[in-house]
Amino acid sequence: MGDFAFDIVGFDLDGTLVDTSRDLTHAVNHALALAGRPLLTLDQVAPMIGGGAKNTLRQALDASGGCDDAQFRRLYHALLGHYEAHLADESAPFPGALAALDALAARGVRLGIVTNKFERFAEALLAALGLRDRFACLIGGDSLGPGNAKPSPAPIHALVERCRASGGGGRAAFVGDSIYDVGAARAAGVPVVAVSFGFLLGPVEELGADAVIDGFAELVPALERLGALQPG
Repeated sequence: MGDFAFDIVGFDLDGTLVDTSRDLTHAVNHALALAGRPLLTLDQVAPMIGGGAKNTLRQALDASGGCDDAQFRRLYHALLGHYEAHLADESAPFPGALAALDALAARGVRLGIVTNKFERFAEALLAALGLRDRFACLIGGDSLGPGNAKPSPAPIHALVERCRASGGGGRAAFVGDSIYDVGAARAAGVPVVAVSFGFLLGPVEELGADAVIDGFAELVPALERLGALQPG
């Protein structure tokens, strides 16, 4: 404890810590069914995840011709209602995630979440999975107001500030699976690790992260290597 490379490690939620793809796909398909549209497969929906539910639904509807604003609002609220009622039915941490969190906590690292999911949904999901108490802070896509979700650096800055206030030190890193995560971390001046098992739009190497891991067993060593390259 005390000499680990980073004092604070933040995580994206969907596609990084927790595989939420099945529950999100069910919610998307609930909205599509109401619109009389073709349903989508898990593999089709997963790459649409990351920019928030509104962005996911817009992509899903665009795949079958789009819709007008009034219909979109109705379907969006239907999606949110369905998801809120079923957000932890089939969602679970990725293999090795809990062990990695334990390993970081044992090294005195303060942990946080920055997600583009609405804060209330992220809180409910983490609580349902018994994970909420592991994190010093949770920042959702709506926590800081309009325009302050990833890829804005604002939630990463807020993560660092809140973790410092709750007893953490200064050096921070972020772990995610999308261009939103890498963009936010880059803009905040924070080194970023990308996971290759997330909800990827393309090859993980194209995200431009400082390191890539194929499983959570690789996270602590990857952070140690990054820490050695970063100025203290």
